[in-house]
Amino acid sequence: MAGRLAILAGGGALPVALARACPDALRVVFDGVAHDLAPPTHMHRFERLGALFDWLHQQGVERVVMAGSMTRPPLDPAAFDAEMQTIAPRLVAAMQEGDDGLLRFIVSLFEERGFAVEGAYEILPDLTAAEGPIAGPSPHAGIARDAARAASILAALSPLDLGQACVVEGGQCLGVETLQGTDFLLDCTARTPEALRAPVGQRGLLMKAAKRGQDLRVDMPAIGPDTAAHLARAGLAGAVIEAGRVMILERERAIEAFAQAGLFLIARRL
Repeated sequence: MAGRLAILAGGGALPVALARACPDALRVVFDGVAHDLAPPTHMHRFERLGALFDWLHQQGVERVVMAGSMTRPPLDPAAFDAEMQTIAPRLVAAMQEGDDGLLRFIVSLFEERGFAVEGAYEILPDLTAAEGPIAGPSPHAGIARDAARAASILAALSPLDLGQACVVEGGQCLGVETLQGTDFLLDCTARTPEALRAPVGQRGLLMKAAKRGQDLRVDMPAIGPDTAAHLARAGLAGAVIEAGRVMILERERAIEAFAQAGLFLIARRL
């Protein structure tokens, strides 16, 4: 797509990969938000969104991509610019909703001002996986049942805008992802008493999938090399991700990490 691109960056490997693939893109970072981008970067404040919109237009930006981890930042109302003061009541209402509602609102702010919002997967199409095995050994026979159970759990939770992942073992749900994220879910699984766990050769899986109707441009689920480490500590057999709707960050490193840990990684349609 034509038009200058700006990367609105949080933390992690994804903004770095985008900057590498699009060296002419502007790299926008935010005050109080950690990031891993190399210079040149351009710092902005959430309290001054009007100034950000004006600056992007001045730079000839027509397209934006939002990428990287970012918690909901504390906002200082005394620092709001005029446009942010106008936006604030709608923003406060959106923040009372789930992540989907808040992110849809943020997307609408950029679209209302003439920016096209793109997904990282549209710029880096190799981020997602086609259906089939990706890494590691073949799963044991019970995994098919656990995967079906996990898919039904995520489908039931999806309308509540709750979680993109769950852990199932021996047909039992050991946990679902909430605001704390996938790593927290896996760390909790690792602390599950052995009396509640399946035998070692029959251990379960993590399933990660997009919620139905989720705007994948700004909130596509992801796994990466660290996921394999957390899975191993949790004593799980591997992971199933939704084909075409979950990103594999640092793909080569992630595949190697799964293989070295003896964990399977499979993509399937849900």
